[in-house]
Amino acid sequence: QVQLVESGGGLVQAGGSLRLSCAASGSIFKIKVMGWYRQAPGKQRELVAGITSGGTTNYADSVKGRFTISGGNAKNTVYLQMNSLKSEDTAVYYCAAKEADYGPYNYWGQGTQVTVSS
Repeated sequence: QVQLVESGGGLVQAGGSLRLSCAASGSIFKIKVMGWYRQAPGKQRELVAGITSGGTTNYADSVKGRFTISGGNAKNTVYLQMNSLKSEDTAVYYCAAKEADYGPYNYWGQGTQVTVSS
């Protein structure tokens, strides 16, 4: 099993920055990909960014150029640097991990709230 714990959420003004962290523990050797999802009220959970153990990254179009995912090389910590935040970035952000390069994520954190005030 893999446990994921997020930190770093909070309240920030539009245009500001936040950095989310996710610490993985347990059977971290199983992890191939780590990512960040978010879910806003009344909306479906969506993938924000992902990073493979080899360092390949992918981003949702809505955050490209503003968010950066990093870490994951040691398979125990991943970060999400969020710049130029907008009110529409307000959501609960979840860390996720999976044991394969494709397919659904296997493991989830409890989520951390990010609120961007306009």
